[in-house]
Amino acid sequence: MELTEEEYNKLTEDEKRLYRRKQTKDGNKILYKIAKEKGVKNFDRFTNAGYRGLYGGEDANAIAKRKNLRYREEILDNMGSAELGANIFRITQTEALLEKQEVPNEKIATNTHYKVGKTVRKAIEELGGNMPEDLPTPEKSITQLEKEELQMIGNN
Repeated sequence: MELTEEEYNKLTEDEKRLYRRKQTKDGNKILYKIAKEKGVKNFDRFTNAGYRGLYGGEDANAIAKRKNLRYREEILDNMGSAELGANIFRITQTEALLEKQEVPNEKIATNTHYKVGKTVRKAIEELGGNMPEDLPTPEKSITQLEKEELQMIGNN
């Protein structure tokens, strides 16, 4: 479901997170489908390239460690709306560039993901924004928010 800017601005931070998290899930599905078509076989390397570009060298494990997450806990579930927004931009722009890649080549696709992440990071810096790694980790994960939402529905 798409929201207008006015509707989005009325959401609480947790509602914004839920909305943007769905966008990252949907975006990653499309991105990985295109990446596969472009020759990507090592999706861990591909994913980490995007993160390293956006997070100044940190890969998924380093991000999870910094956020004090449990083993295999989803890092995207533990981001605020601004951080998710930066990742959505990284995902959609990588997707657009990979669509233009004519010959399937894993190295080119992975390098593209890194360059897009790095460019998004540079844009944030030039705008005077907070670097993704400096943004706070929310107290509750998306999984916790969804469980609470289901409990509230069940209690009504």
